[in-house]
Amino acid sequence: MGGRQRGEEGERQHGGALAGLRVLDLSRVLAGPLCTQMLADHGAEVVKAEPPGGDETRGWGPPFVGDAAPGPDRASAYYQNLNRNKRNLVLDLSREEGRALLRRLLSTTDVLVENFKAGTLAKWGLADEELRARYPALVHCRVTGFGTDGPMGGRPGYDAVLQAYGGLMSVNGEAGGDPLRVGVPVVDMVTGILAFSGVLLALHERTASGLGQLVDCTLLDTAISLLHPHSASWLADGRVRPRTGSAHPTIAPYDSFETADGPLFVGVGNDRQFAALARLLGAPKLADDPRFATNPDRVRHVTALCQVLAPRLARWRRADLAARLLEEGIPASPVHDVAEALSAPQVRHRGMVVEHDGYRGIGTPIGLARTPARFRTAPCRPGADTRAVLRDAGLTEEEIAAALAAGAVRAAGEDAG
Repeated sequence: MGGRQRGEEGERQHGGALAGLRVLDLSRVLAGPLCTQMLADHGAEVVKAEPPGGDETRGWGPPFVGDAAPGPDRASAYYQNLNRNKRNLVLDLSREEGRALLRRLLSTTDVLVENFKAGTLAKWGLADEELRARYPALVHCRVTGFGTDGPMGGRPGYDAVLQAYGGLMSVNGEAGGDPLRVGVPVVDMVTGILAFSGVLLALHERTASGLGQLVDCTLLDTAISLLHPHSASWLADGRVRPRTGSAHPTIAPYDSFETADGPLFVGVGNDRQFAALARLLGAPKLADDPRFATNPDRVRHVTALCQVLAPRLARWRRADLAARLLEEGIPASPVHDVAEALSAPQVRHRGMVVEHDGYRGIGTPIGLARTPARFRTAPCRPGADTRAVLRDAGLTEEEIAAALAAGAVRAAGEDAG
C-alpha cells in the first residue's frame, strides 16, 4: 500500500481528518457513493443504507469479486471500487417502518448523501424545509441529473445522457468523425468529487453558524463546468469550434504522434518548449519559421506543423523520446493503456493503487501529510452491519427484532421474512 493511503498501521496512528463525522449514504451508482467513499477514506463513519434489492451496481459485471455465483457475497468490480470503508445495512424505505427508522438514523447523522428522484424525500415527509426543521445541523447533499426544478427539473439522467446534453460529446472525437462519449464516466465522477467538496464547505460553515444546509449537485452543472476552453471560446466570439481529436483547440503542438513502437503524446505549452522540441528533433530552424514562431502561428498552421513533426517523431521509440522530452522540460508521455497506467512506478509510488488483505482498488486522490486517507474495510455484503448500526442509533434489542420482523431492515445471513 502506498504512503498516502495506509491500512492497519494508519488506523493505529490517527482517526483521519474527518474522524467523528457521521454520514448516512442513501445514494446508489457512482457520484454519491464516490463522494461518501472519499469521506470514509478520510475518517468519516459512513453507513451505506441499501434497499432490499441492493445498489444496482452490485450486478454491473462481469467482472465480479468474491463468490462467482449469484448471491449476497458476489459484487461487481464496479461496486467494489466505490464502497470501501463503509458499514452496511439494508433498509426498506418503501415501508413506513423503514421510514421511521430513517428518521431515527438522521437524528444522529451529520451528513446525508442521497440521489433519489425529485420529490421522493418530500413524499416521505422529509422535504427540504422539513429536514431543516427536524435536523437543523444536518448537511444534506443531493445529487440529481438536472436538478429538481426548471424546464428539465426531475428528469432522470445518467452520465452519458449529461455528456450529450451538456455538450461534452460534441467536443470529443476526431474532426471528421462522430461525437463520442468520454471513455470514463467523467461527469459522474467529477460530480462525486464536487459533492465531497460541497459537503466540506457546508461543514466548515456549520462551525460558525451551527446550522446545516443543502449541498445541491447536478450532473448537468458538472458537465457545463467541464466545457472549458470550448465554453470560454464560444462566450468570447460566438463560434463553435470543430472537434480536434486528442489535439488542443488553442495550443500547438499538443497531440498524439506515432513513434516506432506506439503513440506518444506531446504537449508544447510555450515557445521555449517548441524551440527545445525542434532542437531535439534535429530541426532547430523550425522555431524561426514564421508559420511556427509563436503559439498563435502554430495553431493557425497546425496541419502543416504536424506534417513536419510526424516523420521526425516516428524515428524514436516512445519511452526513449518521452524521457528526453521531459529532460528538456517538455511535457510528454507514452499513451498508456489501463494496465500500463496502473502498473506505472510513479502511480504505485503515489499510493494510487490500494492493495490490502485481498482488496484491490484505486486510492483517494487527495493527499494529507499528517492525516492521510486510509483503508479500513473492504466493501461488505448487504446488511452486514444492520444490527450494529441500529444499536448505535439507540434502538433496543426488542426494537431491532421488531424492525427485522416487520421487514423494515434486513441483516446479512437472515431471511427476508
